[in-house]
Amino acid sequence: MNASSLPLPSPTATQRWRGRLPGLLLTAGVAAAAMGLATLPWLRGHGISALTLAIVLGIALGNTLYPRLATHAAPGVGYAKQWLLRAGIVLYGLRLTFQDIGQVGVAGMLIDALVLSSTFALAWWAGTRWFGMDRDSALLIGAGSAICGAAAVMAAEPVVRGRAEQVTVAVSTVVVFGTLGMFLYPALYQLNLAHAWLPMSEQLYGMFTGSTVHEVAQVVAAGRAVSEGAADTAVIAKMVRVMMLAPFLVALSLLLARGRSALPGVPRAKIVVPWFAFGFVAVAAINSLQVLPPALVGAAIDLDTVLLAMAMAALGLTTHVSALRQAGMKPLLLALLLFGWLLAGGLMINLGVHRLIG
Repeated sequence: MNASSLPLPSPTATQRWRGRLPGLLLTAGVAAAAMGLATLPWLRGHGISALTLAIVLGIALGNTLYPRLATHAAPGVGYAKQWLLRAGIVLYGLRLTFQDIGQVGVAGMLIDALVLSSTFALAWWAGTRWFGMDRDSALLIGAGSAICGAAAVMAAEPVVRGRAEQVTVAVSTVVVFGTLGMFLYPALYQLNLAHAWLPMSEQLYGMFTGSTVHEVAQVVAAGRAVSEGAADTAVIAKMVRVMMLAPFLVALSLLLARGRSALPGVPRAKIVVPWFAFGFVAVAAINSLQVLPPALVGAAIDLDTVLLAMAMAALGLTTHVSALRQAGMKPLLLALLLFGWLLAGGLMINLGVHRLIG
């Protein structure tokens, strides 16, 4: 046996981290820039979050400077996109408590569950049947619209096994229609207030907004445009909707595994268990006990924003504009359909449940 046929030694942990360092520093720099820009009054007032800015900056660099750096930065960028994302989703649980569920009651939980399930089912069916899209893209757009925007898209990616450009397209639709909703919802509320078409109190408006608008930042902006009370209700409703992310991911994994196993000649599919989703619930449970010092929780939430922003930056860095162009108009049309359903169907669900239970 000659020397060239001998197996190469596995890299040590130190070597692996040294290889990841350039990419991690790059994603951290993009995340820091995004978080700094997100504090600007105009961007904050319009619900433009650090996560949205991170992916935009990442795409800009990914299609200009990053190709020259990819040889050295790719390991760290890949690590950020995969493992920092999972850590960020786990820490996202610190933004929630189980007491939030009690504040919206049975009616709020039922509204969130109906909006989530109906929106995602519509995305799956319409995306693949009406628009002829690939299933993974439809599911990722559905997850973003149904639950909590970009964070839900990123959380669903390991289960769906989508490509970077599919994830980016899905996140882009969340940005477009979530931003539109942020302005449209308060305008429609004032219009309804002037004409009294529907019985819509500030509390009901908050519930409607929290159960249908995409991103948490967008929910806050849309709620505050009416009143602080509406914003409080909207955020609580949104947090309960976010809490449904974990059971959603488990159910989606089971559905996809069963679908793959049903194909002729295909061996039984392995269920992708989203363990980070259970970590998300566990962290929310610990936070609900209120045993952690507020300063520690605040610091952990700040760290969570950094981790998620780094993951979004990594996603943007690995996305090519040509792939977005190839996606065409179908993703936007599907997202528009889902936006219409969230607006009209979500309103019917809210009014119907409040009439029956509230």
